[in-house]
Amino acid sequence: MVETVYAREDFLGADEYIAVVRASGLNRPVDDRGRVERMLAHANLILTARQDGKLVGFARSLTDFCFCCYLSDLAVDRACQGQGIGKHLIEETRKQAGGAQTTTLLLSAPGALSFYRAIPMPQADNCFLYRRSA
Repeated sequence: MVETVYAREDFLGADEYIAVVRASGLNRPVDDRGRVERMLAHANLILTARQDGKLVGFARSLTDFCFCCYLSDLAVDRACQGQGIGKHLIEETRKQAGGAQTTTLLLSAPGALSFYRAIPMPQADNCFLYRRSA
């Protein structure tokens, strides 16, 4: 098995992001490159998983590092799923965002619900949201 190297990166390029999103099957606005670049520029916690230097997974979050962390994107290339990469990225996001004193939340893609339940991640029943229009 290839070694997975995890890191916090201050910058993640749009091309790498788009490639992993497409390889993961996530529904993100990857055809709007300008939007992707803004999404990446304004994230303040980006964790990556690389194998032989190639990006195979990432967690992109917005956080204040002491109270709340919104894990906006978690993506792992389908070819690398089942290796514990997603779970590790979530655990490391929680640590880097402030540990147990910080609430970490995310909105699951419908196809990923079983993953979050299996790792297991607690599910909230007190969430309200305005969905994006596009």
